Amino acid sequence: MLGGTDGIICGVTEQYAHSFLLTWVAITIMAAMTDLSFSGFAFYKMYWPSQVTYETWFWKTNPKYPTPEKVRDEIIQTLKGMGFAALLPALAMWLHAQGDASPVSTYGYCGVHSEYGWTHNVVCFFVIWIGSDFWEFFYHYLGHRFHCLWNWHRHHHVFFNPTPFSTIADEFMDQFWKALPLLVIPMFMVVNLDVLFFTFTLLFYTTAVYHHCGHELRWPNAHTGFFNTSYHHYLHHSISINQKPYHCGFMFQAYDQLFGSVYKGQCFCVRCAQQKGLRSREAFAKVVVQDYSKLLQPSFWVSSSFVATITGTSGADHNEELASRERLAAVETKMKAIKTER
Repeated sequence: MLGGTDGIICGVTEQYAHSFLLTWVAITIMAAMTDLSFSGFAFYKMYWPSQVTYETWFWKTNPKYPTPEKVRDEIIQTLKGMGFAALLPALAMWLHAQGDASPVSTYGYCGVHSEYGWTHNVVCFFVIWIGSDFWEFFYHYLGHRFHCLWNWHRHHHVFFNPTPFSTIADEFMDQFWKALPLLVIPMFMVVNLDVLFFTFTLLFYTTAVYHHCGHELRWPNAHTGFFNTSYHHYLHHSISINQKPYHCGFMFQAYDQLFGSVYKGQCFCVRCAQQKGLRSREAFAKVVVQDYSKLLQPSFWVSSSFVATITGTSGADHNEELASRERLAAVETKMKAIKTER
C-alpha cells in the first residue's frame, strides 16, 4: 500500500472509507451525473429538433432519426446497469481507502508521491490507455465470437441507430467487463489513481460518446485507416451480430485487423453517401425529425413498454440478429446499385 498526499480520488474515498456501501452509492451517483451530463449535452446538440439543421444532418451516418421510444429504452438500459457499472470502481476505491487493513494488496496512490513524479504519471497514462484499449476490444470481440457471451451483449445491439444515450446501455455482464481494469490495474501496477480514473472518465467515456453519437467528423473519418471512428461503431451496431464481429475495437483498428474483424464490404459512411448525392437538401426535406420533447413528459415514462424494458421482457432484442442481416443485405444492394448506375 502506497502513500501520497491530496488527490481527488483520495479526497472522495476518505469521506466514505468506513463503508463500501456508501462508497458504491457515491460512485453510482457521480457516474449517473457524468453520463447524463455528457450524453445529454451531445444528444441536445445533435438530435433536439431546435438544433437539427441540414448542416448537422449532413454528417449523420444513418439519415433517419430514432424514435423517442428507442431513446427512452437507451436511457432505461443505461440506468439499469449504472449501479453494476459502479461496483468495481467503488471496490477499487474502498480497498485503497482501507490502507494497510485492506484484504488485498494494491499499489495505487493519490496526488503527489515522493518517489513518483510527473514522468511516472505520463508513463502510467500511456500504459493504461493502450492496455485498456486492447481490453475493450478483446472482451467486446469475445461477446460477438461466442454465443454464450452474445446472449449478454446482444442487449446493447437493439440500438442499431444509436444516440449518445446508448453509450453505456449494456447489461450487467458487459458493465462488469468494462470496469474490470479499474479494479485490476492497481493490484499489479504502481499507478496514480487520479490518472487511472480520469483516463477512463475523460478519455474513454468521451470517445464512447463520440462513437455512439451517430454523426461523423471530417477527420478522423471512415477512410483514415488506423482509428475506429463513429462510422465504424455505427457499422458495428447495425450489422455486427452473433459470430460475425465487425470493428469491435474501441480506438485503434490494429486489433480488428489482427483478429480479422474489419468490415470489407461496401462503405456506407457519410463521405461516400455525400459523393453519391445522398445528402442533398431535397433528401433532408423528407427526413422526419422526431419530437424528443416527449422525453421530458413523466407520462411518457409510465407505460407497458417501460415496464417491459425494465424487466427485460420486451423481446425486442430477439429479432435484432435477423434485422442486422437484412440491414447488411439492403446496404450492400443499395451501394452496388449506385455503383452500377455511375
